[in-house]
Amino acid sequence: MANPEIYKSYIVCTPGLEPFTKGELQKLGLFSEENARPSGKAAGKIPAAEETGGIEGHGTLRDVYRANLNLRTATRILVTIGQFPVQAFPALRQKASHLPWEQFLKPGQPIALRVACHRSRLYHSGAVAEYVTKALADRLGMEPPVQKLQEEDSSTPPQLIGVRITDNICAVSVDSSGTLLYRRGYRLATAKAPIRETLAAGMVLASGWDRKSPLLDPFCGAGTIAIEAAMMARGIKPGGARHFVFMDWPNYSPEIWAEVLKEKREGPRPPFPLILASDRDAGAIKAAEENARRAGISDSISFSRRSFSAVEPPARQGWVITNPPYGLRTRSGKDLRTLYRMFGQILREKCRGWKVAMLCDNPSLARSTEIDFDAGIPVFHGGLKVRLYRGQIG
Repeated sequence: MANPEIYKSYIVCTPGLEPFTKGELQKLGLFSEENARPSGKAAGKIPAAEETGGIEGHGTLRDVYRANLNLRTATRILVTIGQFPVQAFPALRQKASHLPWEQFLKPGQPIALRVACHRSRLYHSGAVAEYVTKALADRLGMEPPVQKLQEEDSSTPPQLIGVRITDNICAVSVDSSGTLLYRRGYRLATAKAPIRETLAAGMVLASGWDRKSPLLDPFCGAGTIAIEAAMMARGIKPGGARHFVFMDWPNYSPEIWAEVLKEKREGPRPPFPLILASDRDAGAIKAAEENARRAGISDSISFSRRSFSAVEPPARQGWVITNPPYGLRTRSGKDLRTLYRMFGQILREKCRGWKVAMLCDNPSLARSTEIDFDAGIPVFHGGLKVRLYRGQIG
């Protein structure tokens, strides 16, 4: 049997989460430090280079399926279908028309184009998009309808095609994910300032939680951090309840996908960890309970309506992982330093010896807790640059 074709891939993630996405790839067997140019022996691995906002590597289409299904911190998986030198628009059209579009697009399928040009003789992104669209028509027999990509709202987005020209080298990729991967399908109910599932999962991974000790979120909102933690503890695959755009590709293999779905890796066994999530807002708790039910882990989390000062952690030490109010999340004009001082005091009184991971946009607020945090990992949350602080409660 011939070796499966290896594609260059780019696993997009929130800037700052690259080490944790890389760690996921390694655990899944989709990442290798060796064999930078993959051969038949490297099939099933993705030799990769870490970049800002993602991981670049190589893998088979089976690997693409597995990455979409299993990665908790990735935003989308891009597959490069061609790369070539180009310095003129007619050559762009000609070379792009030789790419195997029929493997990834059906005639008449809507597309969205994302073009970037750097240090290239072809610098007009609109013209590049126009000529690539003509190349598609040359290959498929008809020009596809071009739509605007509505990443946040559409449940059925058009096929995203990426065209990147750098130093007169053009790389063309197709998105294999469709709706962004943070959309697991369970979070239909939201609270104020919801955190994306991918960032919540990144917080849990970055915290070092052992998936056995208790986990506490005293500002749980819609419950995303607790739900992501429970899914990890139960070994629930994050993409198991959603549709991926690669399922619409003409080269899609239902047989391979069925095999990928059946793959079982050694996972956690009962008893599962105690996960406590609370919020003072009744609407937030209702939303969190509904989301947990849709995620299939209602029995894994104990939700309660209470202020953070009323939390009742178990005697056994564990982790506090939370996203407290800060910055644009509060418009009352109140000085939040008092809240953070109280938060730190409560943790020292009730959770001494516990580990803690917390999002915050202001170092002075983090210092107000009087907890010995690290310098923090810069990440983006809702368009705001924040830091993920980690420490231990003394």
